[in-house]
Amino acid sequence: MKVLVFSDTYPPFINGVSTSVFNLVKMFRNRGHQVMVVTPRSSDGPLEVIDNVVYMPGIENKKLYGYRFPKFYDRKVMQMVKEFKPDVIHYHTDSMLGVFARIAAHKLHCPLVYTYHTSYEDYTYYATKGFLDRVAKKTVRLYTKTIAKNCTEFITPSYKTKEFLRATGSDIYMNVIPTGIDFSLFDSKNIDVERTKQFKLEHHIDDDTKVFLILGRVAKEKSMDVSIRGYAQFKETYPNIKTKLIVVGGGPAKTELELLTHELRIADSVDFIGPVPASDVPFYYHLADIYTSASVTETQGLTFMEAMAASTIILARLDDNLAGTIIDGQTGFFFTTESSFVEKAYRILTLSSEEKEKIISNALKQVDIYSIDNFYKNILEVYQRAIKKYW
Repeated sequence: MKVLVFSDTYPPFINGVSTSVFNLVKMFRNRGHQVMVVTPRSSDGPLEVIDNVVYMPGIENKKLYGYRFPKFYDRKVMQMVKEFKPDVIHYHTDSMLGVFARIAAHKLHCPLVYTYHTSYEDYTYYATKGFLDRVAKKTVRLYTKTIAKNCTEFITPSYKTKEFLRATGSDIYMNVIPTGIDFSLFDSKNIDVERTKQFKLEHHIDDDTKVFLILGRVAKEKSMDVSIRGYAQFKETYPNIKTKLIVVGGGPAKTELELLTHELRIADSVDFIGPVPASDVPFYYHLADIYTSASVTETQGLTFMEAMAASTIILARLDDNLAGTIIDGQTGFFFTTESSFVEKAYRILTLSSEEKEKIISNALKQVDIYSIDNFYKNILEVYQRAIKKYW
């Protein structure tokens, strides 16, 4: 099968969509399929093709994580697409490349599969700055409903997103397919022990220091400030427990969060690492005693699954999207307030070895449904069904 993928984010760019698309491309290629990817360059430069990935030049939007927006149509790229002769087109974006994907599907009379990764309502403030935001959200809902109808097959990564789309009035058939994870990448056998020792030395992490980890795009919608406030409250409540908070990731809220740590007088206990390559992410999970996230805007929450795969215990803000994956006290822990953050964090750090092993074991069993093999099987079925509709 020949699969043509359009995405506005792809490695070396780091975020959940980039990881999801990369995993999809990798698993199809590993199983003998041909895959072409069309995506923006991550830096300035001309049109470039590397390993059947077409990197298009684009205009950088520094206010939106450095995303680059290429032209919605390019003759040279279109010629490459025609020569590739895809059996199915799968697009993962509503930006310019989403338009390009729909044009390509129309010109080639090719089935079009769309994955709705992001609840755009949660991002309208980047455009409105709070002015007429309610109108913007309503407009986004109408647009989303239209997009859902303009494809052969529609995929959403979670039931939470499906319910949101139903609320917009969309009545199309939706495939709920969680993004697959290559669990082998998070095996402790892959972690460099000497590197861990060196990192702890550089960041003043002693053997008895408990490490809290926040990992992801450092942006307002991720609500990292909530976890930071909870951590500050924990330090105040349990001053005799040595702790360190590691924040991994880059984004527009970094300066604001750094200032917050100074206001809370915990700056000496918080290290902002910045963005890291995807290959380094497992290292930080294994470094941590607790992975915490307060985000309630995730369509799936890949970082939670990754933390589970790395045997790191999760402390997450309660969100319907995580129900069934995180079972409080069994596969991880939920908090709702700063005080419950403190309570649950203390409980995690004082678990007996037997209790900890049981939670880790339960978590590993729970995330098995997110295996890369299940992801492949489910996506392949969608592609095959889309192609049959064009027979």
